[in-house]
Amino acid sequence: MGQALWRLPPRQQQQLQEELADRLTESGGGKQDQGISTAFLLQPTQRGFIDLEMLPPELGITILSYLNATDLCLAGCVWQDLGHDEYLWQGLCKSTWGHCSIYNKRLPAGFSYRRLYLQLDEGSLTFNANPQEGISYFMSKGILVDHPTELAKFIFYTRRLNWKMLRIYLDERRDVLDELVTLHNFSNQFLPNALREFFRHIHAPEERGEYLETLITKFSHRFCACNPGLVRDLGLSPDAVYVLCYSLILLSIDLTSPHVKNKMSKREFIRNTRRAAHNISEDFVGHLYDNIYLIGHVAA
Repeated sequence: MGQALWRLPPRQQQQLQEELADRLTESGGGKQDQGISTAFLLQPTQRGFIDLEMLPPELGITILSYLNATDLCLAGCVWQDLGHDEYLWQGLCKSTWGHCSIYNKRLPAGFSYRRLYLQLDEGSLTFNANPQEGISYFMSKGILVDHPTELAKFIFYTRRLNWKMLRIYLDERRDVLDELVTLHNFSNQFLPNALREFFRHIHAPEERGEYLETLITKFSHRFCACNPGLVRDLGLSPDAVYVLCYSLILLSIDLTSPHVKNKMSKREFIRNTRRAAHNISEDFVGHLYDNIYLIGHVAA
């Protein structure tokens, strides 16, 4: 797909790309709650329908990645060659589900990435209703291997899993959670920013409890392992990072909640935090406060 574009004169290439950009702008960026509308893609341009085969492959895959499986099948009816382009379906699979065990297997004769895309979509919908059934579906189709590392990589590189269902699954599968934590690299990251990244992949529970304590403990050990120089220079330890993480979460709630009228001052935060973490410098704790004050919640 897209080879025809490179055979067009440069001026015509530019006109096609400018026309697509104008239509995306007119539609509000081309995205809706459920992604780019199929109806928008099927609207006629001055030259007829927008032909994905006239676009660079990367742009075509980006457009189609916003469609669900039903809309992709509809698009395949409009663009006749789309449904038979295995390279396109392979790109859609790997751009949405970045890691699957089946990617590393020797594929059998007659293997179809289009069929795999539909199975991945079905499995993700099943997972978002029942995590255990979803994982069982992936395994029954040979898409995933029942190994904590493979499951962790699948979760880490997938963007279609409901975070509430994911939290339930990880709470039950602590072996997968352990592997998922090790996939994070917090090297040279400021502590609040690293904590935000962690909670973007592994969402924090809505209430304090054993699961939240487990997450913070695992994060603290991983953060120290990724930053030995910082540990040495600032005297940090997993226990000290644990205390700082809890302080940051409580400070986030205090500064961002509309129900808290008397916000914690920087001086109060430094005093309270250093009571629990004696070896941490006042300047470092002050920078933590500034980060939350300026950027916001670490677990939003």
